Amino acid sequence: MILQCLFELSTIMRSSLSVEFQRNIGFTVGMFNKTKNLDLIQKLFIDKIRDNNTKSQKAGGPVDAGPEYKKNMEEEIARLQRLYWGGNLTKFLDFKFEEPKFD
Repeated sequence: MILQCLFELSTIMRSSLSVEFQRNIGFTVGMFNKTKNLDLIQKLFIDKIRDNNTKSQKAGGPVDAGPEYKKNMEEEIARLQRLYWGGNLTKFLDFKFEEPKFD
């Protein structure tokens, strides 16, 4: 009986460790395979993401956003302020909870 329980426990542990090792190996391979062995499409995609990231950091906002985008954004913010009674829509709400008074 005890040997059977130990055998079942070892089988369960072996299968769970096997799955975990497979996951970790897959993650590690993807992590170390930065741009060396990528195919052409993957490399172009990653290069475009990095390029957009640098452009976005320089512009301080969305990439290639012209005056039409800014105009639409201001109109939408004004519409939402009218709909939800004003306030700063770009700031996250600041919640303040008061301690309950117990008598």
